[in-house]
Amino acid sequence: MARKSKSRTHSEQGSSDSAQAIRDSAQKIWLAGLGAFERARTEGPRMFETLVEQGRSMGARAMGAADDALKSVREANYSGGRWDKLEQVFEDRVSKSLGRLGVLTARDVEDLSRQVSELNDTVRRMMASTARQAAKGGAKKRAASRKKAASSGTPKRKAKRAKPA
Repeated sequence: MARKSKSRTHSEQGSSDSAQAIRDSAQKIWLAGLGAFERARTEGPRMFETLVEQGRSMGARAMGAADDALKSVREANYSGGRWDKLEQVFEDRVSKSLGRLGVLTARDVEDLSRQVSELNDTVRRMMASTARQAAKGGAKKRAASRKKAASSGTPKRKAKRAKPA
């Protein structure tokens, strides 16, 4: 039984050592946070100004690098016309993709517009022709009905006139 009591005290002692180590570590982290806060409070404005100065110098270098890159792109564009070729390839691929999707191109819209205009003209001509034919047919019918009325109405008129006499 003496052995068991030794092993228990050894494991309890090991767990208390690790708990103490964790407490010490947490305490150090807490103190480091407080120290960082104090340093930021006292050195903050000075540190901020230092960072602004470093940013200015870095910004100037970045602007110079961007200008150099832009200059080299412009030189490449003027020297070989590579951008024009790239742009044409891009336009062709986009056009093919839009065609596969069924999207109309400007040329397709112009063709459809022309066809609609031609259809409108044809319909107007047909309507005008139909209206002329209807007018001619209506005039003939009216003339025929007048002629019929005139021929049938004459004897009746004479008969009416004959009676009163």
